[in-house]
Amino acid sequence: MAGRLLARLLIGLLWLLHWLPLPLLVALGRGLGALLWLLARSRRRIALRNLELCFPELSPTEREALAREHFALMGRSFLERGLLWFAPEQRLLRLMKVEGDIGLADRSEQPVMWLLPHFVGLEWAAPALMLKQGTPAVDVYQAQSNEVFDQQMLAGRARFGKNAFVDRHDGIRPVLRYIKQGYGFVNAPDMDFGEKDSAFVPFFGVPACTLLAPARMADSQKMIVQPLVVTMLPGGQGFRVEACDPIPGYPSGDALADAHRLHAWLEQKIRANPAQYLWVHKRFKTRPAGEPSLY
Repeated sequence: MAGRLLARLLIGLLWLLHWLPLPLLVALGRGLGALLWLLARSRRRIALRNLELCFPELSPTEREALAREHFALMGRSFLERGLLWFAPEQRLLRLMKVEGDIGLADRSEQPVMWLLPHFVGLEWAAPALMLKQGTPAVDVYQAQSNEVFDQQMLAGRARFGKNAFVDRHDGIRPVLRYIKQGYGFVNAPDMDFGEKDSAFVPFFGVPACTLLAPARMADSQKMIVQPLVVTMLPGGQGFRVEACDPIPGYPSGDALADAHRLHAWLEQKIRANPAQYLWVHKRFKTRPAGEPSLY
């Protein structure tokens, strides 16, 4: 009961804050991030460890500055979620700068998979797809432990357009049915879900447990694979959603080679804006047999 009440209070707070001008909301979000840096010690340690593994060429001081900026962006992403949930369509369109061929799926005779790496602003890909092109999307989601917050997240993602959501525990069959009905598939491929259907593929030189299913599905369904990269812009400038060109040669029919190709592409994107990637996730949690934990 207490958890449900707290969730309602937080949702109400986000509703109130979404009326603020974006520069003020940004400042409040960065302040929240600074507070989280002090309070969320375990996540702070994870972020610093990930940065140590992925950017050994940086000094500890440089990595800490990068981690602090990451937490500031995380604070922003939480408070600015109220915009995604409650702001009118016209305001969202003003705040987004959509670049690239966002309408690729509308013209394609093949189904499209949108790869959505875990940059902190990734939730802004949903309104970009919903408001800037016409192909409906199906997304696999992880249900939140708090029912009230879970319902609000789904409602916020489904505000515009005809979209579908499949619980991760329901497997891939429902997704395949939607694809056959003409839906594009939003797929976040860059998290550690354990060894099942995965392989250890270098990510910034560190073996990372990586799903092979995205490339296998894209190959079996003859899909065009288009990555989407979201960048949170400074101050009140809004958000850039980049509809990237399809990754050359992906899928190739060799899922392991495709995973290597995806990581090489993703590393390049991360290096352009390193503080924007989700460093608080234990990307290297699963280890090859016999290797000790990196955390």
